[in-house]
Amino acid sequence: MKKIPLLFLLTISFTFGFSQSFMHGVGVGMPIVDFPKVGINAGFALTYEPRLNFVETEALSVSISIPVSIGFTGSKGRNTFTFISSSDTYILNFMLNAPAIINLNVGAGSTKENNKRFGFFVGGGFGYHYGGYSLENENADSFFQFTTYTKKYGSSFGPAGNLGLRFAVGSHQKNIEARLSYMKAISESKTAVYGVAALFNF
Repeated sequence: MKKIPLLFLLTISFTFGFSQSFMHGVGVGMPIVDFPKVGINAGFALTYEPRLNFVETEALSVSISIPVSIGFTGSKGRNTFTFISSSDTYILNFMLNAPAIINLNVGAGSTKENNKRFGFFVGGGFGYHYGGYSLENENADSFFQFTTYTKKYGSSFGPAGNLGLRFAVGSHQKNIEARLSYMKAISESKTAVYGVAALFNF
């Protein structure tokens, strides 16, 4: 039975050819974090993505990458005081998102040698997210009823995926990438993390 997986790996290696080509890119994005019973936080992040192609052909590659995004998300809260006044607050929270993704890359940007002008990619893996959010607290006494918000931080883990397009620019297969991403935490927080990003790949 052990010969079957070995034969499969050998077949793949002869069919596609293994390589270890390193590529990377930088860019900006907008993370949208949905916390159950708390609400949605949107923000701004800087992204750096190191990527290793471990299978390459003339048309495509299979890679593993870790697109690390660091930035801030914010949520608007209202401190409401019955019968007196109300005031809005905006809470800014640090965030870090770092999924490990295996991608199928086709066309532009799939390898350093690919000369196509257009390409796309799709993949999945497992993600880590650390970030803050505002937790609603309702308070009341004999005279007043009011709502306040407390800042909380926590870590989340769960399956992640992404897809996107690449457009070649200049020489040596530099390209601009547009990406959509998603992660759903299976940990206690049940956080869902959506992302829209644009990167320049070297």
